[in-house]
Amino acid sequence: MRRAGMERGEEGRGDNVASRIVMEAGCYRINQLDDPSRGRVFSGIQPTGVPHLGNYLGALESWVSLQGSYDSVLYSIVDLHAITQPQDPRQLRQNTLDMAASLLACGINPDRCVLFQQSQVSEHTELSWILGCLTSMPRLRHLPQWKMKSKQKNKGSVGLFTYPVLQAADILLYKATHVPVGEDQVQHLELAQDLARIFNNHYGELFPEPRALLSSMRKVKSLRDPTSKMSKSDPQKLATISLTDSPDDIGFKIRRAVTDFTSEVTYDPETRPGVSNLVSIHSAVSGLRVDEVVQQARGVDTGRYKQVVAEAVIQRLQPIRQEILRLRDDRAHLENILEHGAQKARELASPVLKEVRQRVGFH
Repeated sequence: MRRAGMERGEEGRGDNVASRIVMEAGCYRINQLDDPSRGRVFSGIQPTGVPHLGNYLGALESWVSLQGSYDSVLYSIVDLHAITQPQDPRQLRQNTLDMAASLLACGINPDRCVLFQQSQVSEHTELSWILGCLTSMPRLRHLPQWKMKSKQKNKGSVGLFTYPVLQAADILLYKATHVPVGEDQVQHLELAQDLARIFNNHYGELFPEPRALLSSMRKVKSLRDPTSKMSKSDPQKLATISLTDSPDDIGFKIRRAVTDFTSEVTYDPETRPGVSNLVSIHSAVSGLRVDEVVQQARGVDTGRYKQVVAEAVIQRLQPIRQEILRLRDDRAHLENILEHGAQKARELASPVLKEVRQRVGFH
């Protein structure tokens, strides 16, 4: 659950509009049309602090628009998932509040969705244990996150290994019908679909099989290595634009963005990934199509174009930045929102887990 998570497709606009869901290769791809679908959406994001530009354009904008497109929407700050990697407790608490502030500033509205902290709803972990008892170890070994992260560390915790089972529990606990994900997370959602079928076959029909929502937003690349995605963990500090970066910081980072020795502005991700990344960013923050951006930049060299892109990004992010900074100063307000969200989430989760417990034979 990507954290975030939604990406790729045609070079879309940044407008927050209702979305029509179109069946495509076993998933649903979000197109920006005006035929809202009904059902329940669930998605989670790890508490990594303030999101970056890639998180915002790749996932959070779509999260905002989904609030008006579905009968029920739940967004969780998944701190249980976060501790599969070592965490400083004080920093984890602060990162959770920073993420809450960021989501609110981006347009997540607690009156239109349920926004909550995962660890405050204990039903997640109990359902995860039950589903884990229906999951085989070979099935989990083949999932991409375990293969990638355990190889990087040359080891991996039990929590990291069973991470996808907790993801499945997050989704099934609320009988979610749709899950916004990135294409790199589709295999994890397939596990949730499999576990819904397995549980239903063992104990009777209970869980719907959730479907993936893939957005039309293109993935934002690193400003220093445009062949890789923008990432908060990138050791190069100039590679990533945070939503709380100052206008001066944004301007400096974009001026230092890697391009090439051709001065013309064109869009060709294969041969000119650096300039194409700037065009994609400009398109996303301005709401213009890629071809419109390129047309407007005709006759402008890449040095001047970087300034144009920086101005567009600053204009888009400045209100969000100011709201994040305001909300971060009101810790009690953020805690109150998360507490109320957890209460709403428990009201939805409790009867589902009660039914699960009864079917499994616990009472």
